[in-house]
Amino acid sequence: MSNMDIDREILRELADEGNEVALDRLADMADAAGDLQELSELLDEGCMHAGFLLTRRAAANGDLRELQRISDAGYDKAGNELDRLLKAPADGHEDAGSDRLL
Repeated sequence: MSNMDIDREILRELADEGNEVALDRLADMADAAGDLQELSELLDEGCMHAGFLLTRRAAANGDLRELQRISDAGYDKAGNELDRLLKAPADGHEDAGSDRLL
């Protein structure tokens, strides 16, 4: 059986049995389909890979509320991205007097 022949229902059954690789695979499939609701549900089930995929999308879109929601759902790196975006200068440039390292 090739990787492309894996059925969603089988993956779901395996994920329900605690198989994290199957859960991650479901997240990849949902991401490829653009199914943000399923990704959110997978994150709620504890799939950190879904959190990564959602965070990547939210950060790319500058969606601060979504980053907060993802962080609240348990994916801590979304909080890091949220902090990074909140701390970024509004014009995209450092202040002349800033002592912050690049």
